[in-house]
Amino acid sequence: MPKTALLSLKGEKIKDIKLDDKVWGVKPNDQVIYEHINLFMANKRQGTHSVKNRGEVSGGGRKPWRQKGTGNARQGSIRAPQFTGGGIVFGPSKNRNYTKKMNRKERRLALKSALSYKAKSNDVIVLDKIDVKTNKTKDMLKLLEDLKSLDNTLMVVTELTDNLILSTRNIKKVKLVLANEVNTYDVLWAEKLIVTEDAVKYIEEVLK
Repeated sequence: MPKTALLSLKGEKIKDIKLDDKVWGVKPNDQVIYEHINLFMANKRQGTHSVKNRGEVSGGGRKPWRQKGTGNARQGSIRAPQFTGGGIVFGPSKNRNYTKKMNRKERRLALKSALSYKAKSNDVIVLDKIDVKTNKTKDMLKLLEDLKSLDNTLMVVTELTDNLILSTRNIKKVKLVLANEVNTYDVLWAEKLIVTEDAVKYIEEVLK
Protein backbone atom coordinates (compact mmCIF):
# COMPACT_ATOMS: atom_id res chain seq x y z
CA MET A 1 0.00 0.00 0.00
CA PRO A 2 1.64 3.29 -1.11
CA LYS A 3 2.24 5.94 1.51
CA THR A 4 2.39 9.69 1.24
CA ALA A 5 2.79 12.58 3.62
CA LEU A 6 -0.21 14.59 4.81
CA LEU A 7 0.83 18.23 4.59
CA SER A 8 -0.42 21.53 5.90
CA LEU A 9 -0.98 24.54 3.64
CA LYS A 10 2.58 25.67 4.43
CA GLY A 11 4.01 22.40 3.15
CA GLU A 12 4.82 21.08 6.63
CA LYS A 13 4.41 17.37 7.23
CA ILE A 14 1.66 16.42 9.68
CA LYS A 15 1.77 12.63 9.41
CA ASP A 16 2.01 9.75 6.93
CA ILE A 17 -1.17 8.36 5.42
CA LYS A 18 -1.75 5.21 3.40
CA LEU A 19 -3.28 5.28 -0.06
CA ASP A 20 -5.50 2.42 -1.17
CA ASP A 21 -3.68 -0.05 -3.44
CA LYS A 22 -6.87 -0.67 -5.40
CA VAL A 23 -6.90 2.96 -6.56
CA TRP A 24 -3.35 4.36 -6.29
CA GLY A 25 -1.33 1.17 -6.74
CA VAL A 26 -2.81 -0.70 -9.70
CA LYS A 27 -0.78 -1.84 -12.68
CA PRO A 28 -1.40 0.94 -15.26
CA ASN A 29 -3.09 -0.06 -18.49
CA ASP A 30 -1.73 2.25 -21.19
CA GLN A 31 -4.15 1.03 -23.86
CA VAL A 32 -7.21 1.85 -21.76
CA ILE A 33 -5.72 5.25 -20.90
CA TYR A 34 -5.21 5.97 -24.61
CA GLU A 35 -8.76 4.95 -25.47
CA HIS A 36 -10.22 7.05 -22.66
CA ILE A 37 -8.24 10.15 -23.66
CA ASN A 38 -9.35 9.61 -27.25
CA LEU A 39 -12.96 9.37 -26.07
CA PHE A 40 -12.62 12.47 -23.89
CA MET A 41 -11.24 14.58 -26.72
CA ALA A 42 -13.78 13.29 -29.24
CA ASN A 43 -16.73 13.98 -26.94
CA LYS A 44 -15.60 17.60 -26.54
CA ARG A 45 -16.08 18.19 -30.27
CA GLN A 46 -19.31 19.99 -31.09
CA GLY A 47 -19.56 18.71 -34.65
CA THR A 48 -21.05 22.01 -35.84
CA HIS A 49 -18.68 22.42 -38.80
CA SER A 50 -20.58 22.54 -42.08
CA VAL A 51 -20.29 23.66 -45.70
CA LYS A 52 -22.87 24.51 -48.33
CA ASN A 53 -23.53 22.27 -51.28
CA ARG A 54 -24.69 23.56 -54.65
CA GLY A 55 -28.30 23.56 -53.51
CA GLU A 56 -27.56 25.80 -50.52
CA VAL A 57 -25.26 28.39 -52.10
CA SER A 58 -27.08 31.58 -53.07
CA GLY A 59 -27.31 32.59 -56.73
CA GLY A 60 -26.94 30.54 -59.87
CA GLY A 61 -30.63 30.41 -60.66
CA ARG A 62 -30.19 30.48 -64.42
CA LYS A 63 -27.86 28.95 -66.96
CA PRO A 64 -24.63 30.96 -67.39
CA TRP A 65 -24.95 30.65 -71.19
CA ARG A 66 -27.17 28.95 -73.70
CA GLN A 67 -27.01 25.18 -74.13
CA LYS A 68 -25.59 25.07 -77.67
CA GLY A 69 -23.60 27.19 -80.06
CA THR A 70 -21.08 28.87 -77.74
CA GLY A 71 -18.27 26.32 -78.05
CA ASN A 72 -18.20 25.94 -74.26
CA ALA A 73 -19.26 22.89 -72.31
CA ARG A 74 -22.88 22.99 -71.29
CA GLN A 75 -23.46 24.34 -67.77
CA GLY A 76 -26.61 24.56 -65.72
CA SER A 77 -25.50 26.91 -62.93
CA ILE A 78 -22.53 29.02 -61.90
CA ARG A 79 -22.91 27.51 -58.44
CA ALA A 80 -21.85 24.06 -59.60
CA PRO A 81 -18.78 22.72 -57.73
CA GLN A 82 -16.35 23.42 -60.58
CA PHE A 83 -17.02 27.19 -60.45
CA THR A 84 -15.40 29.60 -58.01
CA GLY A 85 -17.99 30.36 -55.36
CA GLY A 86 -19.87 27.19 -56.15
CA GLY A 87 -21.06 24.53 -53.74
CA ILE A 88 -18.71 22.10 -51.98
CA VAL A 89 -18.77 18.40 -52.79
CA PHE A 90 -18.52 15.89 -49.93
CA GLY A 91 -17.70 18.58 -47.35
CA PRO A 92 -18.26 18.19 -43.59
CA SER A 93 -21.85 18.08 -42.43
CA LYS A 94 -23.30 19.45 -39.19
CA ASN A 95 -25.03 16.12 -38.73
CA ARG A 96 -21.75 14.38 -37.91
CA ASN A 97 -21.54 13.00 -34.37
CA TYR A 98 -18.11 12.38 -32.82
CA THR A 99 -19.43 10.89 -29.56
CA LYS A 100 -17.75 7.69 -28.44
CA LYS A 101 -18.72 5.28 -25.69
CA MET A 102 -16.74 3.28 -23.16
CA ASN A 103 -17.97 0.98 -20.44
CA ARG A 104 -17.69 2.03 -16.81
CA LYS A 105 -15.10 -0.57 -15.83
CA GLU A 106 -12.73 0.66 -18.53
CA ARG A 107 -13.26 4.32 -17.59
CA ARG A 108 -12.50 3.54 -13.96
CA LEU A 109 -9.45 1.50 -14.88
CA ALA A 110 -8.14 4.40 -16.98
CA LEU A 111 -8.56 6.82 -14.07
CA LYS A 112 -6.97 4.43 -11.57
CA SER A 113 -4.08 3.88 -13.97
CA ALA A 114 -3.50 7.63 -14.25
CA LEU A 115 -3.69 8.07 -10.47
CA SER A 116 -1.27 5.18 -9.98
CA TYR A 117 1.23 6.80 -12.33
CA LYS A 118 1.06 10.00 -10.26
CA ALA A 119 1.44 8.14 -6.96
CA LYS A 120 4.37 6.11 -8.30
CA SER A 121 6.21 9.24 -9.41
CA ASN A 122 5.51 11.03 -6.09
CA ASP A 123 3.48 13.74 -7.80
CA VAL A 124 0.53 13.49 -5.40
CA ILE A 125 0.35 16.11 -2.64
CA VAL A 126 -2.24 15.41 0.03
CA LEU A 127 -3.34 18.33 2.24
CA ASP A 128 -5.37 18.12 5.41
CA LYS A 129 -7.54 20.91 3.97
CA ILE A 130 -7.41 23.87 1.60
CA ASP A 131 -8.82 26.72 3.62
CA VAL A 132 -7.67 29.93 1.94
CA LYS A 133 -8.40 33.14 3.84
CA THR A 134 -8.32 35.54 0.89
CA ASN A 135 -9.33 35.55 -2.76
CA LYS A 136 -6.06 37.04 -3.99
CA THR A 137 -4.14 35.32 -6.75
CA LYS A 138 -0.76 36.20 -5.22
CA ASP A 139 -1.70 34.36 -2.01
CA MET A 140 -2.57 31.24 -4.00
CA LEU A 141 0.72 31.51 -5.89
CA LYS A 142 2.54 31.71 -2.56
CA LEU A 143 0.70 28.57 -1.40
CA LEU A 144 1.71 26.71 -4.56
CA GLU A 145 5.29 27.87 -4.11
CA ASP A 146 5.31 26.53 -0.53
CA LEU A 147 4.03 23.20 -1.88
CA LYS A 148 6.66 23.23 -4.68
CA SER A 149 3.98 22.97 -7.33
CA LEU A 150 4.91 25.57 -9.95
CA ASP A 151 3.88 23.69 -13.10
CA ASN A 152 0.48 22.39 -14.25
CA THR A 153 -1.47 21.65 -11.09
CA LEU A 154 -4.78 19.88 -10.57
CA MET A 155 -6.45 20.76 -7.27
CA VAL A 156 -9.11 18.32 -6.09
CA VAL A 157 -11.45 19.26 -3.26
CA THR A 158 -14.81 18.12 -1.92
CA GLU A 159 -16.19 21.61 -1.46
CA LEU A 160 -15.71 24.81 -3.45
CA THR A 161 -15.50 28.15 -1.69
CA ASP A 162 -15.64 31.63 -3.20
CA ASN A 163 -12.09 32.42 -2.07
CA LEU A 164 -10.74 29.21 -3.58
CA ILE A 165 -12.48 29.79 -6.92
CA LEU A 166 -11.46 33.43 -7.18
CA SER A 167 -7.85 32.88 -6.14
CA THR A 168 -7.25 30.14 -8.75
CA ARG A 169 -9.26 31.26 -11.75
CA ASN A 170 -6.57 33.61 -13.14
CA ILE A 171 -3.77 31.07 -12.88
CA LYS A 172 -3.46 29.31 -16.23
CA LYS A 173 -1.49 26.39 -14.83
CA VAL A 174 -4.05 25.57 -12.13
CA LYS A 175 -7.27 23.64 -12.63
CA LEU A 176 -9.71 23.34 -9.73
CA VAL A 177 -12.22 20.47 -9.70
CA LEU A 178 -14.48 18.66 -7.28
CA ALA A 179 -13.64 15.09 -6.32
CA ASN A 180 -16.58 13.75 -8.33
CA GLU A 181 -15.30 15.55 -11.47
CA VAL A 182 -11.81 14.04 -11.60
CA ASN A 183 -11.03 12.52 -14.99
CA THR A 184 -8.12 10.79 -16.66
CA TYR A 185 -7.30 13.68 -19.00
CA ASP A 186 -6.92 16.24 -16.21
CA VAL A 187 -4.83 13.88 -14.08
CA LEU A 188 -2.38 13.26 -16.93
CA TRP A 189 -2.33 16.96 -17.86
CA ALA A 190 -1.17 17.92 -14.38
CA GLU A 191 2.44 17.75 -13.26
CA LYS A 192 1.29 17.82 -9.65
CA LEU A 193 -1.94 16.56 -8.12
CA ILE A 194 -3.00 18.45 -4.98
CA VAL A 195 -5.78 16.59 -3.17
CA THR A 196 -7.41 17.19 0.19
CA GLU A 197 -7.62 14.28 2.60
CA ASP A 198 -11.43 14.21 2.26
CA ALA A 199 -11.12 14.12 -1.53
CA VAL A 200 -8.73 11.15 -1.31
CA LYS A 201 -11.28 9.26 0.78
CA TYR A 202 -14.07 10.13 -1.66
CA ILE A 203 -12.05 9.01 -4.71
CA GLU A 204 -11.08 5.74 -3.01
CA GLU A 205 -14.66 5.05 -1.98
CA VAL A 206 -15.94 5.58 -5.53
CA LEU A 207 -13.21 3.71 -7.42
CA LYS A 208 -12.63 0.71 -5.16
